[in-house]
Amino acid sequence: MRINKIFQKLLTFLNEVRMEMKKINWPTKKQTIRYTLIVIGVSVAVAAFLGGLDFIFNILITKFIFK
Repeated sequence: MRINKIFQKLLTFLNEVRMEMKKINWPTKKQTIRYTLIVIGVSVAVAAFLGGLDFIFNILITKFIFK
């Protein structure tokens, strides 16, 4: 009897998940590509900025501390 109750709860949960998934406003293929390119672009820009800071600090530390 307990297994039947667990199975019923699982079915209820899965039905509710299915109903909620139908409510989602999925992005179009064009939007997905645009957002992906934005994320990649921002990631590259941040990596370049942090890499530049690292390079500058490395030069400064080498110049002033390890003469």
